[in-house]
This record gives sequence, structure tokens and C-alpha cells, in this order.
Amino acid sequence: MKIRTRLSLYFTLISSGTLLLVLLALYFAVFGFLKTDFNKRLSDRVNVAAQLYLKADEIGADSLVQVQQKYLEKLPNEVIRVYNDGNKAAFVSSNGIYWRDSTIEEVRRKGEIEYEEENRQVIGRYFHDNQGDFVILASAVDRNFNPRVTMLARITLILFLGFSAILFFAGQWFASKSLAPIQRIIGEIRHIRSSNLHLRIAGVKNNDEIAELISNFNNLLERLENAFELQRSFVSNASHELRTPLTSIMGEADVALEKARSAQEYNRVLQSISNDAMHLQTTITSLMELAQVDFNYTQTVLQPVRMDELMWELNEYWIEKKGSDKLILQFKEFPEDENSLIIMANKSLLAIALNNIIDNAFKYSKDAAVNVTFDVRPDAIQIEITDKGPGIKAEDTDQIFKSFYRAERTRNHVQGSGIGLYIAGKIIQLCNGTIKVVSDGSSGSSFILTFVKST
Repeated sequence: MKIRTRLSLYFTLISSGTLLLVLLALYFAVFGFLKTDFNKRLSDRVNVAAQLYLKADEIGADSLVQVQQKYLEKLPNEVIRVYNDGNKAAFVSSNGIYWRDSTIEEVRRKGEIEYEEENRQVIGRYFHDNQGDFVILASAVDRNFNPRVTMLARITLILFLGFSAILFFAGQWFASKSLAPIQRIIGEIRHIRSSNLHLRIAGVKNNDEIAELISNFNNLLERLENAFELQRSFVSNASHELRTPLTSIMGEADVALEKARSAQEYNRVLQSISNDAMHLQTTITSLMELAQVDFNYTQTVLQPVRMDELMWELNEYWIEKKGSDKLILQFKEFPEDENSLIIMANKSLLAIALNNIIDNAFKYSKDAAVNVTFDVRPDAIQIEITDKGPGIKAEDTDQIFKSFYRAERTRNHVQGSGIGLYIAGKIIQLCNGTIKVVSDGSSGSSFILTFVKST
């Protein structure tokens, strides 16, 4: 069953159930009103009989009947009896209807009774008068009650069935209208293939669950696109990056084995093989890091991370690796609120990203000192990593975060795999951060990382 049909049924059941309760309440209200109204008219007969017979010194039966006919609507099979102290009928408006002494005594005892006997409504009331104590009983048949109730039941049923049908079709329209954005999303999803994962679902104006669904689906597409890009990049570039040093190693070894060489020549060959092996090791390490990042990219859960503590840990790592004067860590004005130092991130992955950028800075500046500035702003934390390298040309700044990309001017001078900055960019994006490169293209570069603080 489609969601639209299910929503229509739910809407119809809830609305029809509410309508049924309203109609039943109305039915019983009218039912009670008809009963009460007839009893009230019957009660009026009793009051008129009491006023005219008891208070007017026992007027004649004909006079009482004339007054009732003139001022009160005649009730079907109407009977009025007035009983004295001895339970004898002092006044009878119709013959053929009698009440037992037990009923009359019950009226005396209770003061007033109302009950239904077969199809008759009966009202009895006790009156105290200077001439004695009297009981007046009145009875009549409500012939219109059953037809009215039957008609009311039919109208209620027709209204219920009619409105239920209307509510079902209204529910269909409502469900179709509500699910229209989802139908649009389904239509757009049908056009997305592995060859065009760059496509995204168009957003909606309302900030509702559908907007959240679109946002999450677009994030999923982005991650899938990254995974496919990695796969394509690995197939097209990684094989070349791995094959080149292996080919060089095998070539050098084959040349050295062709004939006896001098110690100096063997030393040169071994040095070349060692350099190629180091390049191969660097590439494999980078590929392993890349695989780890791509796996964690969809698996990781962001947690609060104190950035000042992470920076001190990185500082200790690079002091141990390069010496105390190589990485210059500078904190700008330190905030009083420690919560200002916290962002939502994956600490281990973020450490990989920062280390890759710092490692690049040392590599391209030939181990000259690297400056790292840590700045806490009102709404963000900014980290600026500045090197003294040859700089990055403007046409390369948009390319260096792509996998296996290496600038032409450094390709033959500095060893690298072209993966480090790609990994860093992906991790920073995962941690809801941004990275920007500032360079004049000739002397030094600054990588500016900005992270939105945790609230």
C-alpha cells in the first residue's frame, strides 16, 4: 500500500471517528431533548390541573378541559387524574386509564415521579392544599417520537457515510499535495547515476522534514561522489604512482646485475633504489591514510574537541620530529570561557589533516620554520599555517586539494604523492570547517582553516 493511500485512510479514520462521535453526541442530545420536551408539556398539564382544580375551588371537569384545549396543545391519548386523600379519583379527564394505589402512594412518598409504561409517558406530582392532599397523574403517548428518532438516525447515517467518502477523497488530495515534494525528489533521483553524482536534489522553501531529507540525501550524494572520485582517481593515478618507482627500482637492479660494477656505481644504484623505495613507501602510506579517511568519512561521529589541547599535542609531536625552533605556535588573546575552544570534530582525523598541512609546509620550505597562529573569534576558531616556501600560483590554488594533483613547478623538485592536501580538505569539510589558501605565488603560502564553534 502506497503512503498516499495509507495517509488517506488514516486521515479518513481519524476524521470519520471524530465525526461519528459528534453525530452520536448530537443524536443523543436530540433524543434526550425530545424526551424532555414531551415530559415538559406533560408536566404543564399537571401544573394547569393543579392551579385550576386545587387553587380555583375545584372547577368543573368541563371547564378544566376547555382551558387545556384553549391554551395547551393537545397530546395524543392524554389522560389526567386527580386523586384525593383516599386515593379516589376526584377529577378524570379521560376514562380507561387507571393507576394502582402503589403508584399513587409512591408519588406521595417521593413528591414527584416520571416513568414510561409501554408507549406512554407518565408524570405524577404531589400537592398539599387546604382541602387536603392530592396526587395528580398525567399520561400521554408521544406518537411523533419514534418517527423523529428514526429519521434522525437515518440522517445521521447518511451524513456519516457521505462525509466519510468526502473525507477519503479530501485525504487523497491532501496526501498528494503533501507528498508532491517527495514525488519530485523521486523523479530527480531517477536521473542520478554513477556517471553524474555531481547532481543534487533541489531544495524546498520550507524548513521542514522534507528539507532535512533533501539535505541529508545531498550529503549522502556528496560522500558517494567522493568515494567514486577516489575510486576513479585510484585507478587512473595510483597505479601510475605505484608503478613508476617500482619500474625504476627494477630497472636500476637489472642494469646493476648485467655485469660487475664498481663500488661507487653500486652505491649510486642502491641510493637510487632507496630513494624510489622511500617514494613508494610515502605513496602507500598516503593511500592507506586516504582509505582510512574515506572509510571514516561516512562512519565517523563528531564529538566535542578542545582545539587548544590538540594544538599543543601537535606542537610536541613536531618538536620531537623537527626540533624546538621549527614549529612556532602562537596563541592570540586567550578566551576566559573554555567552551569557546571547543568544536565538533573527529580528533584523530583532524590531527591527520593538520599534520599533512604542516608536513607540506616543511617539505616545500626545505625545513625552514613554520608559523602556526591560533585565533579564537566570537563565532569561530581560526588556524593559520604559514610557510616560507616558493608560494602557490593562482591557477594551482583551486587544484591542490584534488587527489594526486601536484603543481608543475614542484613536481620534479619535491617528492610527494599529491594526496596529503586532498585528505586534509576532506577531513576539514567533514568537521564543518573551511580551508583557504593565500599566496602571492612567489614567496610563502598561508593555509587558513576556519571552524565553527560548538554551541
